[in-house]
Amino acid sequence: MRRRNEEGKRRNRYASTPPRTRPETPPGSARARRISPPPAAGSLIDSDAVTEELSSSFHDLRISSDFEAPNPRSFPYSVKQQCWEKAEKVKGRDPDRWRRDALGNTVFRKLVGCPGCLCYDYDHIIPYSKGGKSTLENCQVLQARVNRSKGNRTEMSKAELIQKSSYCRVSGRDMDLVELTSYGDVHRGQEDAGGCNIQ
Repeated sequence: MRRRNEEGKRRNRYASTPPRTRPETPPGSARARRISPPPAAGSLIDSDAVTEELSSSFHDLRISSDFEAPNPRSFPYSVKQQCWEKAEKVKGRDPDRWRRDALGNTVFRKLVGCPGCLCYDYDHIIPYSKGGKSTLENCQVLQARVNRSKGNRTEMSKAELIQKSSYCRVSGRDMDLVELTSYGDVHRGQEDAGGCNIQ
């Protein structure tokens, strides 16, 4: 027993930080009665620290969604939407999910920027680095691998770009599986509406 006390003293004597002891609180004190943690700091409006001058300067502050950079490097969301809409549709498939790129490769809506054969990028027809604008007229859906091999070159022929394509033959069943995994259901194109459905 004595040895254990000596070891404890040695540890305390050589400890890098002093031992922590909590002060005892009397049973009737406010600290003993408080069950919940102290309240978090209030908002600025509830606080007395906000002056009228400060609040009036924030009152006139507006965040505008109308501001757009004169020529952003990447396409704005609205241009991407329209670019997808102008790409060729895949017959028998939901056009919101499937399209063909400028070379005829099948691409899937959710696979943007990945290196697979169903993946695509929004491509600047005239590269941004050569003065191409981020507009609908300069936008095309292009298989990602082709877009990366194209880079900022403008002199590549369509035949050369087709050679750079990732070729994959995708059956209707494969497309169903891709849709099912991504969206949880399968949608057919508008031309399939009507007729008989097997239940």
